[in-house]
Amino acid sequence: MSPALIFDLDGTLVDTAPDLLGALNAILIREGRPPVDHADLRHLVGFGARTMMGEAFRRTGGEVDPVRLPSLVDDYIAHYRKHVAVASRPFPGVEDTLAGLKAGGARLGVLTNKPQELTDLLLPKIHLDGYFAAIHGAGRYSYNKPDARVFHHVVEELGGGPGLMVGDSATDVATARAANVPVILVSYGYTPEPASTLGADAVTDDFREIPELAARLL
Repeated sequence: MSPALIFDLDGTLVDTAPDLLGALNAILIREGRPPVDHADLRHLVGFGARTMMGEAFRRTGGEVDPVRLPSLVDDYIAHYRKHVAVASRPFPGVEDTLAGLKAGGARLGVLTNKPQELTDLLLPKIHLDGYFAAIHGAGRYSYNKPDARVFHHVVEELGGGPGLMVGDSATDVATARAANVPVILVSYGYTPEPASTLGADAVTDDFREIPELAARLL
């Protein structure tokens, strides 16, 4: 049976930071705060809206009011939903590599902690949805990465067999370790720590190396 390759989304397949941080800045400006530089908060993209919002407020004049935080996050998500693919693009080599893997018989899935609704909205807009036979985002189950169950759900939907995780963060490594499968990290993602320090089985600077690395590990 061909391997099941399971990919993280933000920071691995797609550079979503421009639109995520654009939505954050829209809220900051509305609240009378200066916008933040994308380079300052890019490393927090994988930590969720609450974390980004809190850090953005700290950097622009003081802590966010915890009472208002839920509504601010709701407004942020509403803005992002309307601008989900304005500037988000697949990272270099992603489309050609996915096409080659699929043509070669690999079974491909997405496993992300991005909400399912936003995942399902983004992937068709950037024309990546057709490569994946299983797409699992946050909210589909009551548990998310790094719980091993979500990884196994994706593999099962793809027909079972051997699996491998491809991501960019410590959460992806923890997911793979919990599921007892190999993991490859890309070095260009959103993790605040260097990917090379996170304990993956392989790390690459170039997505086009994924097929060779996966063949070596499976």
